[in-house]
Amino acid sequence: MAGRAALQRSVVSPAGRHRASVILLHGSGDTGPGVRAWIKQVLNQDLVFQHIKVIYPTAPARPYTPMRGALSTVWFDRWKISNECPEHIETIDSMCQVLTSVIDDEVKNGISKNRIILGGFSMGGGMAMHLAYRYHQDVAGVFALSSFLNKTSAVYQALQKNERVLPELFQCHGTADELVLHSWGEETNKMLNSLGVATSFHSFPNLNHELHKTELEKLSSWIVKKLPVETAMSNE
Repeated sequence: MAGRAALQRSVVSPAGRHRASVILLHGSGDTGPGVRAWIKQVLNQDLVFQHIKVIYPTAPARPYTPMRGALSTVWFDRWKISNECPEHIETIDSMCQVLTSVIDDEVKNGISKNRIILGGFSMGGGMAMHLAYRYHQDVAGVFALSSFLNKTSAVYQALQKNERVLPELFQCHGTADELVLHSWGEETNKMLNSLGVATSFHSFPNLNHELHKTELEKLSSWIVKKLPVETAMSNE
């Protein structure tokens, strides 16, 4: 099975005491260090916080059907890049188990799950939504940048039976995205909101399938709002 061994991780340590964590998942074919470097290029600095550790895992290489079975660093397989086709649920569930070990490591380090945010870019955002809304509904929040869920996603099916308070979703999407259509992201947001998720959706005019400085600044502000240093200090 792909990815049973511990995932490689690139880590940005907090400037001060570690009180919360963000796990940020890259897009298909990228790596943890790759998306960290991309963010650093866009912001002219790392995504860094006074009290929050940022963890960038790397997906193990596996055969990827949209690339005719060539090996690629992807979180799961899919039949094609479309919101119409069924999900490749076996590979999604397998990776949810692997990524749970990254969450568990943070908990062992004294960070409670309600002080952890899960998110990612493109496929990484889709993976984060599966991980949070199906397996870890007690995390502090979820973000998805240029991401989507399939129309018949297992996430929607899981939330139809849900009665607990769910982590808030922060979503961003470029209106000019030609790989993951803006309408797919918007539809995902509306569907999750109808199933009880508090959501926000930020559209970026003329932005293609890429990161943007304003987008990352909005994300950074949202992360600090969801993981305030004051809450951690009052719990000590």
